Amino acid sequence: MDGKVFSIILLVFAFHFSFLNNANAQKFIHPGIDQTSADLEYMKSQVLAREQPWETAFDNLKSATNLQFEVKPFAHVLRGPYGKPNIGGDDLSKGSDMAYNCALMWYITNEKAYALKSIEILNAWAPVLWDFDYNDAKLLAGWTGYKLCNAAEILRYTNSGWQQKDIARFTEMLMTVYYPLMRFYYPQANGNWDGSIIHSILAIAIFTDNREMWDNAINHFLHAPVNGSIFKYIYPSGQCQESMRDQAHVQLGLGEFAGAAQIAFTQGVDLFSIANNRLALGYEYTAQFLLGKTPHCYGTISERAKNLRDDYEYVYRHYTAMGIDMPFTKQAADSIRPKAHRSVLTAFRSPSGKPVVKQGNPTISLIAYPAGALEQAVAKAESKAIRVSPGQSIQEALDKAAQENAWVVATAGLHKLPTTLKIPSGVTLAGEGLATVLFLDPTAGVRDAIVNATDDMHDITICDLVVEGANDPDPGSDPNSRRSYRSTANRGGIIFLGQHEGQLKNITLRNVTVRNCTYNGVFISGAENLNVICCDFNENGASVVPGPKLQHNLLLTHCSNISIKDSRLDTSPHGCGISLTNCLDASVTNCELARNGWFGILITESKNISITGNLIEANDRSGIMIQFLYGGSENVTVSNNMIHYNNGFGVEAYAGKNIRSANNAFAGNGTDQKSNEKISAEKYIIMN
Repeated sequence: MDGKVFSIILLVFAFHFSFLNNANAQKFIHPGIDQTSADLEYMKSQVLAREQPWETAFDNLKSATNLQFEVKPFAHVLRGPYGKPNIGGDDLSKGSDMAYNCALMWYITNEKAYALKSIEILNAWAPVLWDFDYNDAKLLAGWTGYKLCNAAEILRYTNSGWQQKDIARFTEMLMTVYYPLMRFYYPQANGNWDGSIIHSILAIAIFTDNREMWDNAINHFLHAPVNGSIFKYIYPSGQCQESMRDQAHVQLGLGEFAGAAQIAFTQGVDLFSIANNRLALGYEYTAQFLLGKTPHCYGTISERAKNLRDDYEYVYRHYTAMGIDMPFTKQAADSIRPKAHRSVLTAFRSPSGKPVVKQGNPTISLIAYPAGALEQAVAKAESKAIRVSPGQSIQEALDKAAQENAWVVATAGLHKLPTTLKIPSGVTLAGEGLATVLFLDPTAGVRDAIVNATDDMHDITICDLVVEGANDPDPGSDPNSRRSYRSTANRGGIIFLGQHEGQLKNITLRNVTVRNCTYNGVFISGAENLNVICCDFNENGASVVPGPKLQHNLLLTHCSNISIKDSRLDTSPHGCGISLTNCLDASVTNCELARNGWFGILITESKNISITGNLIEANDRSGIMIQFLYGGSENVTVSNNMIHYNNGFGVEAYAGKNIRSANNAFAGNGTDQKSNEKISAEKYIIMN
């Protein structure tokens, strides 16, 4: 992408984030959770005019709203995993739904009985509920809090008869029961948890006029660690963090993040358009799969729980009003709408009167997409290649191939390595794509899956295979429960170590996936002429000894003449996507560096480094860190990258020589638009 285009993007992002900050400085709109007063009035007018789809949705709502509903409050609400045990959880869930339904019916019909029933539900729970407990405590609070607040907001700002003393009691319940439980979030769980928590905290912030609480929830939406933010939940391709788990939880997570965005939009803060309409990408990715089209997935996309949920209407209506086509989301919403009620009635904004400017479909990021081992092998094996089936010895085949500078092809299947695989010079180790998985036997008592056979290893290629670093190659029904940051085992991926600079030569990794290693995914030291092409290094670098922030997806030390391109280096739990230490003449081009627990790229004491055309997003510290330890780095160029929503600076550098940043597109780094670049002459040493 040329500099002019990036300059335009930069201006757009700067305006957008300035708009976010200005909106945050304003007073809250009331009523103003799912809908403003103008939105409520528009909804009411369309129902009374018997327009579709409002007419059917209203009729459905009326049928679902029972004025004889029995309110049963509990002091201690308990909900365990999968609803076992469940004491008061269903009563609270049904009560929050009924309170919101009745409040809407009151607003539309002006029938006081509906207002009284909604008030009865809120007044019954407010003085009784003391706490939540068991596994799903935070989740249940997140599911119910925003519904109760929506009901309360409508009742409070209409002539409902809700008394001030009861409003105060309800507010006390929010602030002493709901908020203390949710305020620290829970990003270690699957992302639907924090989506729901953010959703309800935003609602509570509006009802209680708490701007600090609001700002905290918005920041968490944008910058939370682990699985907690929109960027940790929806990837640049639209794949979701739970896509490998099941589609019910994916739709739940999408719905909760979208619900939070709906509340924010009511208050003038646009979380829908950020990062090329990231929410739209998530919805389209998931809806197309549920409707029969399978998109590319890093991992195996789950076929479980594929029934469509009622989570599509508002998202479809919002993006359509913005001129963005959502063909799969539209199909999903169309199929659900005949039986839906509240989701349809609250989906429409009051018409702005402005013409809709068509923008086409949301587009995924094509930077390093797809990367890693693919369904089919990319490299074409030599006819004389030695083929090894699962159960046969790859090591014996490599030793034989080394005598002839030949290929070894590990055929599709799980290859359980009895001990560390040692790569001799002059060989190519290839797989048959994603189905070829090399897995080091955890009982072997060794750490690394693949190492160099000799200190002077040279002229080797590894391609078209997966190195699995987990203790078990089966991810189970919930891959989040087996992620590397939860493991205490010390397991490394590809580790090539020379004893002096330039001792290792001519190493190529192409279409290789290395995942779930608690130690480094790939660690190469003392190599000259190193190429990493279209690889996927993901979820490597946890907190095993020697400790967090010391192992990464890709760690290179004392290497020269390095090319890293078209690769995905994401989601290191405690490390970086790429760490370069004492390296010379390196380029990082067209790579995705996202969701890493430290920096996207860490450069230390290195020279002649080019970082160009990459997507660097949602890293827990700065997107790029050029750190100082002794002499600093020299001649580092950072240009034409998309660097956004990292929790530190976009680019941060200390005491370097000739550090150049140009034509990068920044947005949402840190907590304001000033957190994009910090290039300092100070000899500052990172100490935490």
